[in-house]
Amino acid sequence: MSAGQPPSGSSEIRRLTPVLGPGHTFGSVTDKISAIVLTRPTSLGWFVGFGIAFSLLGLMTVAIGWLIIKGTGIWGINIPIGWGFAIVNFVWWIGIGHAGTLISAILFLLNQKWRTSINRFAEAMTLFAVACAGIFPLIHTGRPWMAFYMFPYPSTMGIWPQFRSPLIWDVFAVSTYGTVSLLFWFVGLIPDLATLRDRAIQKPAKIIYGMLAMGWRGSAHHWHRYETAYLLLAGLATPLVVSVHTVVSFDFAVSILPGWHTTIFPPYFVAGAIYSGFAMVLTLAIPIRAVYNLEDFITMRHLENMAKVMLVTGLIVAYGYATEAFIAWYSGDKYEGFVPMNRMFGPYAVYYWALILCNVVIPQLLWLKRVRTSVPILFVIALVVNVGMWLERFVIIVISLHRDFLPSSWGRYAPTFWDWSTFLGTIGLFLSLLFLFLRFLPMISIFEMRTILPEAKVSDQ
Repeated sequence: MSAGQPPSGSSEIRRLTPVLGPGHTFGSVTDKISAIVLTRPTSLGWFVGFGIAFSLLGLMTVAIGWLIIKGTGIWGINIPIGWGFAIVNFVWWIGIGHAGTLISAILFLLNQKWRTSINRFAEAMTLFAVACAGIFPLIHTGRPWMAFYMFPYPSTMGIWPQFRSPLIWDVFAVSTYGTVSLLFWFVGLIPDLATLRDRAIQKPAKIIYGMLAMGWRGSAHHWHRYETAYLLLAGLATPLVVSVHTVVSFDFAVSILPGWHTTIFPPYFVAGAIYSGFAMVLTLAIPIRAVYNLEDFITMRHLENMAKVMLVTGLIVAYGYATEAFIAWYSGDKYEGFVPMNRMFGPYAVYYWALILCNVVIPQLLWLKRVRTSVPILFVIALVVNVGMWLERFVIIVISLHRDFLPSSWGRYAPTFWDWSTFLGTIGLFLSLLFLFLRFLPMISIFEMRTILPEAKVSDQ
């Protein structure tokens, strides 16, 4: 066997699949990542993509402006379906943000080195998804200018938030999640911002990156403080992965509505959030590695590991679907028993079966290594899961609401142009922020990539 050749056996080959392409040094890693920001010319494709995303953002601005002028009657909501696209999209965006925190915090605490190539833009994805999600609780109340009632400010009128309201729980959970995620992301950026400051040629870039680097000089004192802060923030962010979507699930589980009043919702929602989050990370990572030639940094090991996480969480979600249907049947409650039958065979049955196809059937292909190591197929499956998780939220909310206890209260829901405009606009906001992030900040952590080089291991010894 020649030197450097991996031993036979598929398990050994998988174990030795690199997290970084061969031939890199401290200098080459720094040069390649920083050059994307500092010296790589902005391509026409970037301008076209940003222009499309920004146009969608403009559409959302118009939609929200018209909403404030006319009220929520421009949406498709009615009685009994008082929650429509606004809550569907809120839960979907919050779920997408979970993978960033999981990759950054939990995998960091577990010392998983493969996270280093994807944690930076996964953290950024979390922030952008939370920004998109935060719009919907604000506008769906019908009076967004009264949003300050949801914060415990000193009030001369004696008006305090109703802490028994799930809306208040959402405000505290999402704001805490967003704040900790922002701190975690920014603290991780500080050493790389100092690198960009030192390598920047133009004076404005030196000043801006220098201000953001907060005086970082890479001394032992700075590194000690940095590692302590990063570890503490990772510890704080870890319970948030579980708590945030658990609180979001309480929006439904604390009600007495058939289909919502069930204890399976918190773990079921958390698993679904991680599922959709990793699907979105794959959806972003695959085009990014192709456009910026990062195949040696985001290797097949990263893609395969994310596919395995998707497979595990997808199986948990499938178990949640089965448990939900079983509990409805086993309870003996005719109203609970009607919910899964209505989902399967009612007027919205096509959405339910599309959900099962996207979230349960198609992801079973990930059992095959040939599928997990095929980049085009992984990309398609990730897109399918994103659609499926959105359909799941639609099924949970709309189908559970559209038939109330009395047949006289039954109704149908059809999203309007303004519903779609707001949803597509949040996608535009997400992509606009992503394009700006890729252009002006290092999408991969420079110093963390340097720590997994053989040179770093030798220097540690």
